[in-house]
Amino acid sequence: MSTSVTADAISARHNCLTRQEPLVRQGVLKLLAIKDSDIRILTLEQCRDAVDKGLHSGGAFSATLPLVSLFYSGFMDLDIADPTFRGQDLFVLSKGHAVAALASIYADLGYFDRSVLKNSRSYESILNGHPGPLLPGVHISTGPMGQGFGVAQGFAIAGRTAPRFNSFCMVGDGELQEGPIWETAMYAPQKRLDNFCVLIDRNNGQLDTSDRMVFPMPDVEKVFSAFGWRVIGADATDYEGVYAALEEFRYGPRNGRPTAIVCYATKGQGGFSDSLNKHKVTINNKLMEQELGQQANRREERVEDFARYCNRLGESPEGERARAILLDVARQMHLEVAKDSLGRMSAADVIGPVLTRRVPPRDNWVKYDVSLLPQIDAGKEYAASDIVTAAMKVFARDPAVVSIDADLGSTSGLQSGVGAVDQNRALNTGVAEANMMNIGEAFAVLGHNTWVSTFCPFVDWKVLRRIAVGYQERLESMRARDGWLTEGHGLDLTILATAPNFETRTNGATHMGNDDNTTFDAMAHLKIVDVSCPQQLLSLMQWIMAGNRGLLYVRIMRTGSAVLYPSSFEFEFGKAYVLRESAEDRAVIVSSGRGVHEALAAAKKCAEAGVNVSVVDMPSVDEATLLRLYDSGKLLVFAEQNNGYLWQNFLKTLYRQKKQAGDMSRVLAINTLDRDGRPQFIHSATYEQLVAAFGLAPTQLTETILKELRGGSISPSRN
Repeated sequence: MSTSVTADAISARHNCLTRQEPLVRQGVLKLLAIKDSDIRILTLEQCRDAVDKGLHSGGAFSATLPLVSLFYSGFMDLDIADPTFRGQDLFVLSKGHAVAALASIYADLGYFDRSVLKNSRSYESILNGHPGPLLPGVHISTGPMGQGFGVAQGFAIAGRTAPRFNSFCMVGDGELQEGPIWETAMYAPQKRLDNFCVLIDRNNGQLDTSDRMVFPMPDVEKVFSAFGWRVIGADATDYEGVYAALEEFRYGPRNGRPTAIVCYATKGQGGFSDSLNKHKVTINNKLMEQELGQQANRREERVEDFARYCNRLGESPEGERARAILLDVARQMHLEVAKDSLGRMSAADVIGPVLTRRVPPRDNWVKYDVSLLPQIDAGKEYAASDIVTAAMKVFARDPAVVSIDADLGSTSGLQSGVGAVDQNRALNTGVAEANMMNIGEAFAVLGHNTWVSTFCPFVDWKVLRRIAVGYQERLESMRARDGWLTEGHGLDLTILATAPNFETRTNGATHMGNDDNTTFDAMAHLKIVDVSCPQQLLSLMQWIMAGNRGLLYVRIMRTGSAVLYPSSFEFEFGKAYVLRESAEDRAVIVSSGRGVHEALAAAKKCAEAGVNVSVVDMPSVDEATLLRLYDSGKLLVFAEQNNGYLWQNFLKTLYRQKKQAGDMSRVLAINTLDRDGRPQFIHSATYEQLVAAFGLAPTQLTETILKELRGGSISPSRN
């Protein structure tokens, strides 16, 4: 069996399956019905063999007919041997609850061994309750509703360039209640994504309510049509309608509109017992035996129906030709058709063999001419957005670099930088941060060095968490001895978070970035960097362009700042930098971002008062330096324009290293926590008012340090 289904093979097969070949077409529909039974039996067996005997049966069964139509009718160009090979069609199961049906199909096609279907949901299994990159051939983690749709749209945007490919997605009708769905539904037609096809599982059920939605849904066809989609309604209780709709998308004229196929069915469609109509079920052995038996009987009836059809084709040249084509199609569907000595036809399901191999490593190093990067004058001030724009005009000459802004392109500098090289790789989703992040993940999955940007508080935590889950699964697949991914197949996704700390100033509490880094610090696999200097930012961007840096949350200042570092500076994640130091230092100020400039000004004032103070810039947490400073015996001052990100990491570092918290009176934390050490939001004010309100102005820092060194009593959590 071929290791892939090539575009030429699909085209050749289609020449035999057009409406001018009705004999073949009817036979193909009957073969799809047989395949339908195979997938349902495999799905039920998953439930029987699962660690919890559970199955999201309602959505998995209603999704089966559209999924079988998509994967077995030749409408997708797939490279099963290498699912990462660029140019093949891509699929996203946005309604991740239907993973059992998808896993059955993937095992059958040869993405992984049938044994993977056993013991699912267990800690040892790579087949979880929702899909993710642990499974070969699955590119992203889904399950949180409304997000996979946006990633599939990102694939479609990438698929509009060379090499061109189609992007397919399945969503549920309950999933349409999620806001990010409509961010994508509005954006895709504006990008003229006529290579994008979404299958909407309109099963009219939600959770364990199998016959109605939680609240009445509008006419889905009219809504999608109003947004500019080509909409096709299809009866998803029979193969004719869905097959015809997919055929229209795959081979019909492309008119710049994405396609939505509304698949009308019922929850649990294709199951015998009404027990399967629920969202998730646990099936006892007696019911499982009964359901498997009835599915097997239905399969036998479908095989007999196909056999009768082949016999009716007769011995004419047209009949012989149609029969030969159908036998070839059956093999492509992993069905082995044979006749016994009595002339009775059988059609055994041929699962596998496993075709997916460990994919080749991917080179993620962005190529650029260093001499073309902006030259930063140490005597001038620069806005971070200007550095981003100038640098991106160089980096984006490598087609691997992509940027997506949400509305605030002028604030980040990304769009003007990347767009100056290739406007097709400088996207802006408007006021749609979730869509921005989902598209960003799509490009990162495809191997791009991807940058997304919005205000710090607007980054969608829910979407970011799902992306981080998928990133972790990719890492696990790369590290596993039998994993399908290799070096370079992680994600290079940088979130450029603008206006952190006190940079937002008079825009109000909803826009202030004083809590974002402490919030996102709980996100696994996310590297947080708080930039203090234009030269530091440029070096950081070069570090990111080396590739394989993972998920980065980079906080950049909005207004101009002085240059603190020389042109020779090289950024290193997890490293602090001493900007001012002497042998006689009695205190150390640790800060990041704009706070570093205030710390340097305070250190200068302390020196004028006869007290030497060193300044440490800690753009990312440096545990070794934190421990060294704690052990130095000097007064340690954490001066931060946020809810104490470095301060809290200092405490965690002491705990992890089992350091005895000795005399903490020589450790001061000055930040935006309230006087009881609790997080809070801050309101509109000028920058000068804000630093003064929280004791972070240079004069105030100086007074605090001098008073403490002279024996004053200042609470270590003073704000």
